[in-house]
Amino acid sequence: MNLTEETLISDKTETAPLSGLRIVDLSRVLAGPFCTALLAEMGAEVIKIETPGRGDDARQFLPFQGGESGFFMLINKAKKSVTLDLKSPRGVKILHRLVEDADILVANFRPGADARLGADYETLKKINPALVHASISGFGQEGPLSPRPAYDIVAQAMSGLMSITGEADGPPTRVGESMGDLCAGLNACWSILAAIRHRDRTGKGQHLDIAMTDSLISMMVTPLSLQLFANAGPTRTGNRHPISTPFDSFPCRDGYVVIAVANDTLFAKLSTAMGHPELLADSRFATDTARTENEPALRVLVTAWTGERTVDEAVQVLDEAGVPASPILSVAEALASEHVVARGLVTTANHPTAGEIPLVRQPVRFSQWPQGPIAPPPTLGQHTDEVLGAFRDADEIAALRRDGVI
Repeated sequence: MNLTEETLISDKTETAPLSGLRIVDLSRVLAGPFCTALLAEMGAEVIKIETPGRGDDARQFLPFQGGESGFFMLINKAKKSVTLDLKSPRGVKILHRLVEDADILVANFRPGADARLGADYETLKKINPALVHASISGFGQEGPLSPRPAYDIVAQAMSGLMSITGEADGPPTRVGESMGDLCAGLNACWSILAAIRHRDRTGKGQHLDIAMTDSLISMMVTPLSLQLFANAGPTRTGNRHPISTPFDSFPCRDGYVVIAVANDTLFAKLSTAMGHPELLADSRFATDTARTENEPALRVLVTAWTGERTVDEAVQVLDEAGVPASPILSVAEALASEHVVARGLVTTANHPTAGEIPLVRQPVRFSQWPQGPIAPPPTLGQHTDEVLGAFRDADEIAALRRDGVI
């Protein structure tokens, strides 16, 4: 039996962990939509507010299938799209009506912009005191940099993350994904649920201030430990771990193998697997600290061993010895790997205009909630009539559409 999008959303609302929660989503592009996509997949009803005629900027991002952005579709699954002009007084009035029945509002305006639109927490809490209002921005709602715009590369640069990423003799490098946005989205997700727990106990909503730069800094545990406890400014080390050795990529005959040794037990296994048990008696390699201090000498020995083997041969030997090791896969190879396929991380959904599309599930498995099909992302304004029909009649909706409010 083919399940319609409405059936999928309805079934999810009845059975999923976040069933019954309603979210008004004013966010766009990545950090906010990533957050609300996770919440939508957990069963929350997410009403995505988009600009009439254009929608979320991410709808314009390559690549496209059936005229729909793949980027947009991956992070807007299972949501409802409502078009609304928030620069129109009538549009703001409709937003306020939606907030009356909402549990959560998520936005990623530049600080101050939400107040100009009547979408700031001080305004909205008067309408709904129990509302949890999450604001995501580059530098937060307070602080000397708060007014500045920030895309991910700016957050990576200002957090220090770029300064420690790249080869030792190369320039600072951006991490290969927009981690500032994604980390902020994750922090928004868990903090929203914590605030909902508080609201359920006290009846009081609250405002959440999530900054991309804060999010990145808080997650750099190894660099922070070096800076805060040893006053040793972390530097770029390429693929090498700054405090554990050997923990790096090493050349083989046909590519590179990753070897991760972070304790003495693993080093003993590695030494035996390489046929060099005498390394265990070498004082230069007796501890993790000593191995890191003597990393160049140890790298020569490991490289000599890996250089005689293919990647598959090295991984097989190390895997049998219990040493964490891996080939370096491309994204295509990772998605096609037996393990990822077995985990069922990639699924499909039927989109109204793009046809069958691939979607990536949220990665956590719940023992009490076997996740079923995922509803597809919406077309622009697909649910406007449905959502507004709860408090506007058909003639009013037609007039709003005629006047460009929706």
